[in-house]
Amino acid sequence: MSLKLSPNLHEPGRRYFQAYTPGDDFYEALIETHRDLSDEQSALVNAKLILLLANHIGDLCVLREAMAIARQDAQT
Repeated sequence: MSLKLSPNLHEPGRRYFQAYTPGDDFYEALIETHRDLSDEQSALVNAKLILLLANHIGDLCVLREAMAIARQDAQT
């Protein structure tokens, strides 16, 4: 399996009329997850979320590729 870089968000059984709508729905849910949290609590939620999703993906090659891409522009 290789890392998917094109939009791939969807909700089973739901039809979207705009291609960006699933991404908007995800972003709204993510923002709501962090609402009213301190910076420290928000960082903990992010760490837990990363670990849960990494476990769900399970493929170490995909995870390594994602980490490398995410880090590319972080070092300046």
